[in-house]
Amino acid sequence: MTDLDIRCALPSDIDAVLRFWREAAEGTSISDDHDGVARLISRDPGALLLAERDGRITGTVIAGFDGWRCSAYRLAVDPGSRRQGIATALMEAAEQRFAALGGRRIDAMVLESNERAHRTWGSAGYHREDQWRRWVKAL
Repeated sequence: MTDLDIRCALPSDIDAVLRFWREAAEGTSISDDHDGVARLISRDPGALLLAERDGRITGTVIAGFDGWRCSAYRLAVDPGSRRQGIATALMEAAEQRFAALGGRRIDAMVLESNERAHRTWGSAGYHREDQWRRWVKAL
């Protein structure tokens, strides 16, 4: 996929990323706003990876590492660009980032109801761990 560029998001990309997520991502997060994404980019400038084609965002993944765990969030691909290897390219970039940082295992946050995402993650070698559940509390 030679016409696809993968790069780290910049502060100037925030509004475009938020628009992209509204169209391409399943579900929403409490952090899906300008301040939330700005904090992510400020704290970990390499975490938000963008796939672009002709200067247009075609995919995203957040590849966060806290020194202990590697976490993948917001893997999203433009609906009109799916099944072209974009998710695979993004996850390969995320995995390379994690390996360079010394990560040993990746946890992916995947919506329970998103069957398409289950197939995508499964085909990339990930498996579901039924013994764990996510517990959350909004601040």
